[in-house]
Amino acid sequence: MQKRPQIAVHTLLVSETLLQTLPKCLSHDRYTLVSSQNAQDFLNHLGQQKHHVDCLILEQNHALPQVIRSLHRDGTFLPAIIVQEATLATQSPESPEPDLSEPSSIHNAEAQYHNAEVILTQGQLPQLPQHIDTALTSFLRLATACRLTEPESGQLMQQQFNTQQNLLSEKLKERLGYLGIYYKRNPQHFLRNLSNSERQKLLRELKVDYQAIILNYFRKDSGVNQRIDEFVNKAFFADISVSQVLEIHMELMDLLAKKLKLEGRSEEILLDYRLTLIDAISHLCEMYRRSIPRDH
Repeated sequence: MQKRPQIAVHTLLVSETLLQTLPKCLSHDRYTLVSSQNAQDFLNHLGQQKHHVDCLILEQNHALPQVIRSLHRDGTFLPAIIVQEATLATQSPESPEPDLSEPSSIHNAEAQYHNAEVILTQGQLPQLPQHIDTALTSFLRLATACRLTEPESGQLMQQQFNTQQNLLSEKLKERLGYLGIYYKRNPQHFLRNLSNSERQKLLRELKVDYQAIILNYFRKDSGVNQRIDEFVNKAFFADISVSQVLEIHMELMDLLAKKLKLEGRSEEILLDYRLTLIDAISHLCEMYRRSIPRDH
């Protein structure tokens, strides 16, 4: 069995309780863990290895604001989890548990590092793997809409944030197959979750894109491979099924058959476009196959 790719986690923890508890929450075959207790050591290591780190876990304490300012200044933006101090966590004992699918920190006005950070209490550490997935998802999904926590951060820092997001996405694609892209998929954009008008608009776009593929499929230097990639990407992000792609294909073939009949031409030429359908569907199936985490 192929070994699952590991997610690299870098922590800055001071509390002995966290230092002892947190590693027990992460399996060694799924995560690599580098721990720092000193802020300067943490920043030095991260400066050298930030392109090899997938997620940060930071302990909430008096030194954290300075660490975050240093990360901002250096243009280092990564998925992050902030673990609250026990005293802070107990101040609001009646606060509801966060919904992992829509973490409150996504639009958290109290966010410190960036608005896609995930804030945990120490009591939530047993579910840490789920929260790491949430941190990755939030960071990748919200990069274009997410804003840094300081209004004066400016355009340059926002560009650095987006650059870091793109690097992480590419890295996840390399190491986890298409899982990096999978993390970015927003269920709100799935075809089945769109309003009727949005659904019809998306289907029209897909039909136009597929028609362009058909018309250029057997032409040399037509850029058809790129057209197929764009069509498949759009279908993937919208969670379009293979049967829906087949329906688009058959609908277009029916229209072309009627046109050929009016022109007195044979419909047999349309059989060649089965290759187009196979090409598009095989690309889409491969994306879906590789987007499924290997332990499922």
